[in-house]
Amino acid sequence: MNAGGARTEDLRRALEALRNGVPNRDAVRFLGCGQTKVGPRFHDQLAKVEPLLDEGRQAEGMLVAGEFGTGKSHLLQYLQHIALDQNFICSRVVISKETPLYEPGKVYEAAVGSAVIPGASGQVFQEVSPKLRQDPPRYAEFFRWAGSEASGISPLFPATLLLKERLSGDPELSEQISGFWAGEKLPVARVRVGLRQLGQAAAFSVRAVPLKQLALQRFRFAPRLFRAAGYKGWVILIDEVELIGRYSLLQRAKSYAELARWLGLVAEEQYAGLTVVAAITGTFAEAVLHDKGDWDLVAPRLRDKGTEEFNALAARAETGMQVIEKRIPLVEPDDAVLHRTYATLKELHRDAYGWAPPDVSWGEQLTTRAMRSYVRRWINEWDLKRLCPDAELHTEEEALTSDFTESPELEQPPEDPASGEREAGE
Repeated sequence: MNAGGARTEDLRRALEALRNGVPNRDAVRFLGCGQTKVGPRFHDQLAKVEPLLDEGRQAEGMLVAGEFGTGKSHLLQYLQHIALDQNFICSRVVISKETPLYEPGKVYEAAVGSAVIPGASGQVFQEVSPKLRQDPPRYAEFFRWAGSEASGISPLFPATLLLKERLSGDPELSEQISGFWAGEKLPVARVRVGLRQLGQAAAFSVRAVPLKQLALQRFRFAPRLFRAAGYKGWVILIDEVELIGRYSLLQRAKSYAELARWLGLVAEEQYAGLTVVAAITGTFAEAVLHDKGDWDLVAPRLRDKGTEEFNALAARAETGMQVIEKRIPLVEPDDAVLHRTYATLKELHRDAYGWAPPDVSWGEQLTTRAMRSYVRRWINEWDLKRLCPDAELHTEEEALTSDFTESPELEQPPEDPASGEREAGE
């Protein structure tokens, strides 16, 4: 792509992001994406979101796989670009100690906190909620759904919708409701006071909801709210799923089950209006499912608990492991892709710094070398040539590998029932 017309700061920002292996939107805009199988499949995935929402179903997601430096983060950024262009709200969630995959509440908070709104900025519910009144019939349909038993959500949600609409002159309450939708606590007593102000206290049987249930109810509620506000739905991109390989066995089991849930593969737990793409290292299946023995250990360990809840968890975990086995591998760059990328980066560097970059070495071309390795080498060498033209350059590279050693410190301590089993007191 010709970088002519782009701002210098955008070009430099893109180059710096590529050098550090964390591509931003500018980098993706200039380089595009070489994963030709994933792009069309993602377009098909997005096209199913709205029709399936009307049926109360979730568009099936996908799991992509590749080693460090093969372009997983670049691909997810590219998919975000597509989602935003198609009027989806889009979130990026990176699995970490603070955001364990087995904790739906933490995943929800991370997704809301990172949500990007097409053509807007700011906290997602604060920005989106004023748009609910722009399409009265669509909003009325959403409100009816929220108040129906079929929605599977607490009366707290339609009650907060009503308060947000009718008590708009109370900015503190409006802020509290946006915070509740985003994952914060909202005292039930405050909701009841608001309903009495409206003469609607008898219309909603509001009571505190256990945190575990509330997190999943928010995932049901938010995508439909986004649609009522004029967006097509909610796309969540989950990166670094391989971190679950370092959890204990039970938390790995819960994570496999959650992966199946987020990808829309649990028939009785569908989140209409939501669709997910997740990324994992390609060696995970062999190293964890087989060498570590999860295929043989996880489901039997759960079923040994002898309860209906753990039997259901075992079935979902098996589905999650099957997804990992059937992951979509990222395509390694061929010579044509490498030459095209090199030429584009050379042009970006020229326009970013107003000079004529010389040709630089590629190093030994190996089938095991990741695209990131080439990109970083080229950008670093051009920078050094520009700043120190007479310097002798020598680049050393060290391959990164996945570590699946169990690490208890990565796991969140269990919720203390005495301090927060319920979202709010009576």
